[in-house]
Amino acid sequence: MSFDNVYESLTEENDTRWAFGTGFEDPLSGVDTSVPSGVDGDRLAAYCLMLGDDALVFSHRLQEWCTHAPELEDEVAIANIGLDLLGQARLLLARAGKADGSSRSEDSFAFFRAENEFRNVRLAELGGGHFGHLIARLFVFSTWRLALLQRLVPAVDPVLAAIADKGVKEVTYHRDYAAQWLVRLGDGTPVSHERMQEGLDAVWPYVGELFRTHPVELVDAASLRPEFDAVLDQALAAATLVRPSSGELAGVSGRTGRDGVHTEQMGFLLAELQSVARAMPDAKW
Repeated sequence: MSFDNVYESLTEENDTRWAFGTGFEDPLSGVDTSVPSGVDGDRLAAYCLMLGDDALVFSHRLQEWCTHAPELEDEVAIANIGLDLLGQARLLLARAGKADGSSRSEDSFAFFRAENEFRNVRLAELGGGHFGHLIARLFVFSTWRLALLQRLVPAVDPVLAAIADKGVKEVTYHRDYAAQWLVRLGDGTPVSHERMQEGLDAVWPYVGELFRTHPVELVDAASLRPEFDAVLDQALAAATLVRPSSGELAGVSGRTGRDGVHTEQMGFLLAELQSVARAMPDAKW
């Protein structure tokens, strides 16, 4: 299977499901992955790794909710959101391996890196809690990621631009799904309102990190905050919820997820995610 460019490979007829429906091992098969003139390949790779890690780790957390959602319809919705993010992770990690010249595969990045080599934001690795916690994490993550992907659509690198363009369509649904549940719970019964507020309060210390611009990032993360706040305020008003007042969770000597410094939950997540691949590193699936 080959295409003239990445835009063809991401058309609807070829996109049954990014994670498992591509029909080839390399998600960028047939795509011109040469780094455009004037673009720093190492910086591009590092940034794709950040975005790919965000999607990979949060996808894993979402899959943990299979059989735990309140309704069967939500089981399917959450699983599909996780698959969308897994598909984005596949493409971004593959792009990283091409951009830095290492030809390192998506599986190599996902299964054979240590915790301090992952560059995802700490919000993505948070797990546990009740359904209100999940909706809060999903709403915050997707609102932030949608604003970010929209700014990457005109990226100089055509591969990253195509991934972002496809991701915008998917993450728009992710945000809308989370927003509907946020309003449904927040403006529901006293118990559901309390649970939804608890979820927001728990996730809030990790929000500030999303808007701290790392030197390799191609988008100024701080510039996303006004759009994020506008969407948040609109949703909170509809849900009769209040913006949490807790401060930002500090990093370690100023270093956070983008620098490879994570919460204690990350080690347990990777132990589960990587266990089979590390036990049988030469296996073919």
